[in-house]
Amino acid sequence: MLLEQHPGVGLDAVDAKFVGRGRGGYCFEHATIFAAALERLGYDVTRRLGRVGDPAAGTQQGRTHMTVEVRLDGRRLLCDPGFGMSLLRPAPLADGAESDQRGWPYRVRRNDTGGWELHRHREAGWELTHTTDELPVLPVDVVIGHHYTSTFPASHFRHGLMLTRHLPGQHVSLTGTTITVRRPGRATEHRELADGELLARVRELGAGLTPQEEQRLVDRLAGSAPSA
Repeated sequence: MLLEQHPGVGLDAVDAKFVGRGRGGYCFEHATIFAAALERLGYDVTRRLGRVGDPAAGTQQGRTHMTVEVRLDGRRLLCDPGFGMSLLRPAPLADGAESDQRGWPYRVRRNDTGGWELHRHREAGWELTHTTDELPVLPVDVVIGHHYTSTFPASHFRHGLMLTRHLPGQHVSLTGTTITVRRPGRATEHRELADGELLARVRELGAGLTPQEEQRLVDRLAGSAPSA
């Protein structure tokens, strides 16, 4: 989206990008291909939409996050492969259930509207990451959500780099100007990027950009500014 060349969130487009090019993407893409793979393997899969942010803090966003629910052996499981600091394994979808994600504690809670909240434990305590509801999700809902996040002038996906990856023992987040490294049980490291460091970090995290795309990324970040 940042380079204005997004192929869409249809399964064929996501398969070509993820499997064909070894690229990543955001929640609509991750959840789309993950749900399709699980269905091909015979799992009972339900697609869900939700909202990132905490309503109590005034940070809740539109219904533009996508997760996958799996029913297995009488249990409901939350699979969330496309969040910024995503789950590494399914989390039990039960009120109060806690899940250790390789050292990072997560908790699922029912909310007053009958949906589900996913909380993660940070240095300051529990943090609400997003809420998901139980309304049916049709393919057109995914297309509409993607259309909004990829074309709305003020969408942060259109103006800021957001590249994240789980690495052994750590999680790295990269923007156009900063790098953040989180390790379980340790203080978060956050700093400004040095001059000329951006592309080295993009390559290190395996973004898989061509040289032309790398140059367009640098040019886009240099001249991009969100509009109302």
